[in-house]
Amino acid sequence: MRYVTFAFLIISTMFIAGCSSEQNTDETTLPVAAASSLSGTLSELKKAFESEHRDITLTLNYEASGKLSQQIRSGAPVDVFLTSDPKWMDRLAQEDAIVADTRIDFAQNSLVFVSSRNKSISASQLSDLPNMEVEQIAIGSPDSVSAGKYAKQAMTASGIWDNLEDRLIYTNNAQQTLTYIESGRAEFGIVCASDLTQSDLIKEIFPVDKALHEPIQYQAAVTSTSSTMEASKEFNQFLKTDKAQSILRENGFMD
Repeated sequence: MRYVTFAFLIISTMFIAGCSSEQNTDETTLPVAAASSLSGTLSELKKAFESEHRDITLTLNYEASGKLSQQIRSGAPVDVFLTSDPKWMDRLAQEDAIVADTRIDFAQNSLVFVSSRNKSISASQLSDLPNMEVEQIAIGSPDSVSAGKYAKQAMTASGIWDNLEDRLIYTNNAQQTLTYIESGRAEFGIVCASDLTQSDLIKEIFPVDKALHEPIQYQAAVTSTSSTMEASKEFNQFLKTDKAQSILRENGFMD
């Protein structure tokens, strides 16, 4: 009888282990590539999404939209792409690198001229800057960083780009722009309004007139090479839900 009980325990343990192993194989990992201006906010969206989808785990990769687009075109394992510049989504669409009917607008943003906490000037608009004591301004590289592209548009429309170009410090992404200003490597910078919610070490000097640049529209789409198509579509659709939109608004984004 003792041997029967022992055998039963072994079989039961093997059965439970088998079920556990099978359960693990049902879990889905979803790689998401996102513009770095979404960092922090996307972490909150991840928690909210995963709380409703216990079998799906998001892995997040932040970088400039242009670089992420190139990585996807080169075959990087990405299931969902979130960009702050529709131009990069257009390029992927032209190469059939995204699933066309999953492309959505899910948020908007604006630009602000900022400084570190211990620096200030009495400017109220971009056209004031050439006459101010402004030595270094950090912006994202206009060729690959969406915020930098919009900043260049605004400075050009204000007629100050040529005057201030030699004072600009180009960064690789939105997070690096913040770091430069926080550390004092650059006195001032132009960042997205949502970035203000991510740092206590910078302050707004003035908002940049939205009429000076293209709308900052965030888009998302499932990639054509997604290995978890249904889960990817679920997360894509989640971005439009009331819960996701509430999180975005709390972090400085607009509908």
